[in-house]
Amino acid sequence: MEGQEEQPFREANTEPIVTSGGSEVVPRVLPGEPQNLSDVDAFNLLLEMKLKRRQERPDLPRTVTELVAEDGSRVYVVGTAHFSDDSKKDVVKTIREVQPDVVVVELCQYRVSMLKMDERTLLREAKEISLEKLQQAIRQNGVMSGLMQMLLLKVSAHITEQLGMAPGGEFREAFKEASKVPFCKFHLGDRPIPVTFKRAIAALSFWQKIKLAWGLCFLSDPISTPFSPSKDDVERCKQKDLLEQMMAEMIGEFPDLHRTIVSERDIYLTYMLRQAARRLELPRASDAEPRKCVPSVVVGVVGMGHVPGIEKNWTTDLNIQEIMTVPPPSVSSRVSWLAVKATFLGLLGYGLYWMGRRASSLVLSLPAAQYCLQRASKAWPHK
Repeated sequence: MEGQEEQPFREANTEPIVTSGGSEVVPRVLPGEPQNLSDVDAFNLLLEMKLKRRQERPDLPRTVTELVAEDGSRVYVVGTAHFSDDSKKDVVKTIREVQPDVVVVELCQYRVSMLKMDERTLLREAKEISLEKLQQAIRQNGVMSGLMQMLLLKVSAHITEQLGMAPGGEFREAFKEASKVPFCKFHLGDRPIPVTFKRAIAALSFWQKIKLAWGLCFLSDPISTPFSPSKDDVERCKQKDLLEQMMAEMIGEFPDLHRTIVSERDIYLTYMLRQAARRLELPRASDAEPRKCVPSVVVGVVGMGHVPGIEKNWTTDLNIQEIMTVPPPSVSSRVSWLAVKATFLGLLGYGLYWMGRRASSLVLSLPAAQYCLQRASKAWPHK
């Protein structure tokens, strides 16, 4: 294995490109020597070299779970902690050992930017949570979803400040390693985050929403519990994803949130891994040649907390249409929300009226104001 790492396949002319769908990144191999080969011969040559590098019995980290599809395709799920150097090493080792055809990561198109940001930029972005960011999140996702997004950012920023490490390092390593593997596709396998937040809010009752909004508005420190993670804590938490564990502690009073934020995403991730694990059709020199398909090899990079759910759902029939729709608010919920808004605006108006009267009384009671009023009354002509 060491010898293989010292003499890697020649990849100086490779670069990752994003497909038009926005959910897949495909490492592209540019034309190189020898140029007298046909496309099929070149493909077969690169494929042969890739298969030689692929280990028949890979030496995988203990955080890897192997799953087998019905057609014989193999999926290696790497369970990670999002703030972990060891997780990054596990991802790199797994991809180099199995030389996958597809790499699937727990990201959606709304978070793909973290793949191209360097560590320093991500650290700065995570720490700078401003009112402008909150307003932008609320405009894009609504009040409750925007507040939930800011909660997630505050939790992430808190861990970032304590560890000096930006989240998602394992995804960036997966992206880099996938670009070194010939013909390896890179898929974004997580459900879009706006859908997750909107479904989470829709799952709550009206009073639960009020309670959650109150708690989020007056949350001064994202980690008010005694749990304050160190780097050793992170590695110990590889049995359960640190970020989602802390989120679970903070939303423990709302089990419906756990269902939409974790369990439904388990289903979606499983579906995307199964979609990636399809047999590959090899190119043919001519149409007369018979079609030949081979099982594919997939590496999935997900938070450790999702691995049990993926294993549980692997052999079940999945319907993701249900978990991709946002149910409309009920009539009672809309009426209650309008009543709360009307009450709030009424109290606000009364408060401004009361403050105006109070301020006017204070101003008129000042000696200078009394003097001016007396002078004005004398100067005003009496009928």
